[in-house]
Amino acid sequence: MAETFDLIVLGSGPGGYVSAIRAAQLGLKVAIVEREKLGGICLNWGCIPTKALLRTSEIFHYMTHAGNYGLTADKVGYELDKIVARSRQVSGQLNAGVKGLMKKNKIAVVEGTGKLTGKGKLSVTQGDQTRDLEAKEIIVATGARARDLPFAKADGKHIWTYRHAMTPTVMPSKLLVIGSGAIGVEFASFYSDMGADVTIVEMLDRVLPVEDADVSAFMEKALKKQKMTILTGAGVEALTDTGKGVTAKIKTKDGKSEEHQFSHAIVAIGIVPNTEDIGLEALGVKTERGHIVVDGFGQTNVPGIRAIGDVTGPPWLAHKASHEGIIAVEHIAGKNPHPFETWNIPGCTYSRPQVASVGLTEAKAKEAGHEVKVGNFPFIGNGKAIALGEAEGFIKTVFDAKTGELLGAHMIGAEVTELIQGYVIARQLETTEEELMHTVFAHPTLSEMMHEGVLSAYGRAVHF
Repeated sequence: MAETFDLIVLGSGPGGYVSAIRAAQLGLKVAIVEREKLGGICLNWGCIPTKALLRTSEIFHYMTHAGNYGLTADKVGYELDKIVARSRQVSGQLNAGVKGLMKKNKIAVVEGTGKLTGKGKLSVTQGDQTRDLEAKEIIVATGARARDLPFAKADGKHIWTYRHAMTPTVMPSKLLVIGSGAIGVEFASFYSDMGADVTIVEMLDRVLPVEDADVSAFMEKALKKQKMTILTGAGVEALTDTGKGVTAKIKTKDGKSEEHQFSHAIVAIGIVPNTEDIGLEALGVKTERGHIVVDGFGQTNVPGIRAIGDVTGPPWLAHKASHEGIIAVEHIAGKNPHPFETWNIPGCTYSRPQVASVGLTEAKAKEAGHEVKVGNFPFIGNGKAIALGEAEGFIKTVFDAKTGELLGAHMIGAEVTELIQGYVIARQLETTEEELMHTVFAHPTLSEMMHEGVLSAYGRAVHF
């Protein structure tokens, strides 16, 4: 006999487990299915452990530059196994926290590999055991995995994906990072600060290509200042593990092919949705380029089956998945939520310097037909940034010149990933430049630059 629930969630990442909790809060009987660890990729192999690593490299950077602050630090070093162990401990702590939340909310946790077997039906296999589950609604939250190079599969020896890069047994001496999106730049930042000689190869014409062009240009200068080699408009044509390292054949922007030697390579060229072998085809669930097609409430073309998170397409962000999940569950429960939209989803890159953005870039705003007013305020004009020794960066705002609508905000510099939420809230509340100009920001804080960034768009910046 199948076990019966109101809702089954397939996958326990930040989309899945948040969906399950919200459903339980609304009085639904919920089961969550997970084949690995509760918390999914984000908590165990993504967002959280990488931030632990980046915190280590940030502190190491400050230790090796102690003289800038009038301090002396002798014999600065590190123990790689302890760095990795701390990162894994952080993930373990949060994994245990999710387990506790499942218990607290009386959510049935079913371990194993889940597969849709019919309308409202799902089987879960672990070893030679199979459990059959049934529910009126099923949410697919299976996430995504790293994309491999077609000619060089990452095996964890010298060619790595993000998983391998999070648990190194040796520190690379000369590292190739293929791809300069958020994942690539974060790992480049970590390993460079820990002493590796880093080269980034990006096939598009700039690093962090989804960000505003001014942010990308500033980031490239910053990375080069940190002694990284940046090759844009370039591609890796071949990657060979030599047993002692890797040989990469790189085609540069001028069309020349060159061979370079590296100790290790990280492949950060994107992700692939986990839609295979979960029963979608048999039920006729519509997909496009591997991603499940959904509406604003997570509904697929098959009644009773919904999908959220990375498996549904970009932006591939944990907070996007969580919000999608809440909307899907509230819709199931008849709460009439607003349909999900991506217009106000912030993006963050936790490198050195950090990057954060929300809304339209200047170029996209103009392409959409807006007449724009653009503000730009540098960190060097902020007292707190100078006191912190972090005076490199800027905050850029993009407003509609006719309505005063904040179309987008783009930041690069220290702690901007913590600042961006102010602009996200402003956009959510449909705040115009007038309200932002009359908002009082505490002094001395980095957030004052957000105020100045607004004032700058209207020719009223005070401190620069």
